[in-house]
Amino acid sequence: METKEVSPEILKKKWIGSSVAEREGQEWDKKKEMDFTYTNIDKFIRTSLGENAHFSNAMYNGDYTMSLEQAQLKKYEFVTKELGIKKGSKVLDLGCGWGGWLKYLRDVVGADGIGVNLSDGQVKACRENGLKAFIKDARFVKPEDFGTFDAVTAFGSFEHVASVKDYLNGKQDEVYEDYFRHVANLLNPGGKFYMQSMVFEKNMIPFDKIDINAPKDSDSYIFALLLKHNPDSWIAYGHEHIIRTAEPFFKNTYYSDGRLDYIKTNREWTKLFYKFNLKKYLWFASLVPKLITDKEFRHQLAILRVRPNRVCFEREIMGHARLIFEKK
Repeated sequence: METKEVSPEILKKKWIGSSVAEREGQEWDKKKEMDFTYTNIDKFIRTSLGENAHFSNAMYNGDYTMSLEQAQLKKYEFVTKELGIKKGSKVLDLGCGWGGWLKYLRDVVGADGIGVNLSDGQVKACRENGLKAFIKDARFVKPEDFGTFDAVTAFGSFEHVASVKDYLNGKQDEVYEDYFRHVANLLNPGGKFYMQSMVFEKNMIPFDKIDINAPKDSDSYIFALLLKHNPDSWIAYGHEHIIRTAEPFFKNTYYSDGRLDYIKTNREWTKLFYKFNLKKYLWFASLVPKLITDKEFRHQLAILRVRPNRVCFEREIMGHARLIFEKK
């Protein structure tokens, strides 16, 4: 897929609009974005999915008779086997979320898992449950920070590596190559890297057609709503884009398409989001004043209602890639 060059003027009109970034008079940085995207919904996610939520695509591989929990565990079993992780292995999780994978590594495998994240809420939740998690940008971890590792994983965090600005300035490939250079430096000889990420698919719409004021069922609106959830993240153009930018540092040994699995995962999450929980509904009630006064926050609640990422998967605007790389 080819990227479409768009001027910075369109960025100001179409992307920033009346967003928090414009009102504060400054661009997004990744720390601010991760807190906006994940810390703000910390209580909601933990009361819906559990203290150490598995907040990434599960692995059904066509067997949709499995429960969500079974499919998440199947994913972890697959990664553990394919990366050769065993008791005592040292594993770095880039973008550790609420720690579901770190908990599995500790309690089931007996491995030494370390996670990094930029969301205060997520890191706090990990630490409260005895997991090793640190506030640090996953893009720039170096060996002097935590040493080197037998395996590195990234369950969805690659989606936040490149920014909208990187895309608009034609630097997305450069940012990806720098990321893979950092990951390669973190791996011991023979080490492997597992990642899974949303990617753009065949029905991706041109950037200048993304419009939060478009008709509510249109692709333009759905994707604009998704960008309200991740205001400064821009994903890769198919799994080939990821493999190409990783090639100087890694050999790709595995790929699978997880688009249909993500649709199923999202539907199961939605059931849990709507399941009654007193703490969750008290949290919702506390947000009513903000709902009335803050237009941007209304977009956030629309995201929970519309589930634009699932719609993008269903319409093949986006797909999902699971990839394993071996360090060269």
